[in-house]
Amino acid sequence: MLFLLSLLIALVAGVTAFAVSRRFVRERLRFVNAVQRRSAPVIAGAGALALASLLALFLPLVTTYTALGLAVAVGLGVSTGARDIRRGAYWVTGG
Repeated sequence: MLFLLSLLIALVAGVTAFAVSRRFVRERLRFVNAVQRRSAPVIAGAGALALASLLALFLPLVTTYTALGLAVAVGLGVSTGARDIRRGAYWVTGG
């Protein structure tokens, strides 16, 4: 049962991290040239891995694999958001 709960946390965290990082890049960083570099997703993923690894030390349901999956999701979100900017496929929401 604990394994399934840990897996559910990892899946929800991964999907949320992807969506939030993609939206942040598309809406907030669309005029920042550094987000278009090839190293931007790697840097963002490394930062997410560092923060999630700290959480894995203190929370028993957050494992190292969860931290790694979160880092991959953030990197993919940044990469996809940057590609959306290059294609012009972004929109600004109200607020």
